[in-house]
Amino acid sequence: MTRTAFFISDGTGITAESLGRSLLTQFENVEFRMLTKPYIDTVIKARALVDVINGAAVHDGEQPIIIDTIVDSDIRAVIREAEGFKIDIFSTFLEPLEQELATHSTYTVGRTHSIGKDEVYMDRIHSVHFALDNDDGARTHQYDKADVILVGVSRCGKTPTSLYLALQFGIRAANYPLTEDDLDEDGSLRLPKALAPHRHKLFGLTIDARRLAAIRNERRPNSRYSSMDQCMQEVGQAEGLYRQMHIPFIDTTRFSVEEISTRMIAEMGLTRRFSPR
Repeated sequence: MTRTAFFISDGTGITAESLGRSLLTQFENVEFRMLTKPYIDTVIKARALVDVINGAAVHDGEQPIIIDTIVDSDIRAVIREAEGFKIDIFSTFLEPLEQELATHSTYTVGRTHSIGKDEVYMDRIHSVHFALDNDDGARTHQYDKADVILVGVSRCGKTPTSLYLALQFGIRAANYPLTEDDLDEDGSLRLPKALAPHRHKLFGLTIDARRLAAIRNERRPNSRYSSMDQCMQEVGQAEGLYRQMHIPFIDTTRFSVEEISTRMIAEMGLTRRFSPR
């Protein structure tokens, strides 16, 4: 069974899509065709969209799912005319909150994902620059300013996680690659000198060796770097180091960057400088 789902907003659509996807993924037996419709900020646009929704209802033979975060009451009224099962996020939650708080909402479009205060915006920019400057062990002398230092073998997810932490939470994340240069004579990894003074900031990432080999093979096919033996050896050495030095770590194989970041923040007790966008 396939159903069409519309995520509709008079702003970016990020909130409607995020919540909508979270809800619909709970229904594994239903296949959804998900369509995000941002900036439906006029009655004319809303009426045109209603025609699209009604067309989808005819095509599917089932009413579409409509999840919206429309603020303007006139536009909401038009969307309600569509042939679909409607979840109006703002009216569902804002009206009870207005009663509890004994005041009316300002009903401002785009408040969640706007730049907002200048200091928050600058914090985001500084954190992203920090992540880029300190990617892949580039500037170890700045580690005293880092909130967290991600460590792990090449291609295990350090860079995207660092950037996500910076962009979404303002966390200053550096990352350092564990390589063969850090091997002891017995073949085990040792903690690199650059990391030793900042051991309390370290968080390890690991990954299934088969998945790592597949990722590396896209970058350097048929190389020692992407071979199964090499990947198994590196992953084993990294996990051995984490356990020996009591470095907390997470297996990134089946987790999204959002899940990795959230779990790491909780385990490390990191302070978010602002809420996610």
